Amino acid sequence: MEPEPRTRTRNSEPGTQNIHVHVQAIGLHAILDVDVAAAHGWEPADLAKAYLDGGAPLIQVRAKQLPSGAFLALCDTVVKAAESYTVAVIVNDRVDVAAMSGAAGVHVGQEDVPPAAARRILGARAVIGYSTHTTAQIEAAAREPISYLAIGPVFGSRTKDTGYESVGLEMVREASRLARGLPVVAIGGITLESTPSVVAAGAAGVAVIGDLLAGGTPQARVAAYQRALSRV
Repeated sequence: MEPEPRTRTRNSEPGTQNIHVHVQAIGLHAILDVDVAAAHGWEPADLAKAYLDGGAPLIQVRAKQLPSGAFLALCDTVVKAAESYTVAVIVNDRVDVAAMSGAAGVHVGQEDVPPAAARRILGARAVIGYSTHTTAQIEAAAREPISYLAIGPVFGSRTKDTGYESVGLEMVREASRLARGLPVVAIGGITLESTPSVVAAGAAGVAVIGDLLAGGTPQARVAAYQRALSRV
């Protein structure tokens, strides 16, 4: 007997959770990295729950080494868990997994599926984020059908090898100037302590991986970020 085709039960349009996502208002992008979670002794689903309980407004699920089936299962779990919190979940790199899991969207890099193709696949409501590292990339990204552009690594990163040197706060300012009104999300080595200066440089939000696990209480750390962002 052939297996039944996979059907979507949560959404009629691919790549969109049944929530309205106002990207400009999302200060904290909590990145759930499977490898970083494991290094700190966390199961990814449990860490997602901690981020949700801490008040994270958006979770990006990232798993560079996980097989596709396991990655899809994880995204299904996180999207399902986020429903009762009305929190957006986006998928790192994998447009196909975003569509199949019913995530709110995807974050793609310079070497991934082009943003315009991701938009065609996921639809008009989807959140599409795009990584940039240079002035030329920022200028090109501002012409793409994206929801926000990410700039980094701002201070360097111990959890993500981008192949680029740290760009500093001046590039955050430049990204804000060149973004044509798009929200700018800063990433790379950002900590709770440096967040105010990053926002002051023009970032609408910060994407954080490792520092959310500082102190071993990610729920409290997310809540602390939310408080800090509410004051800037």
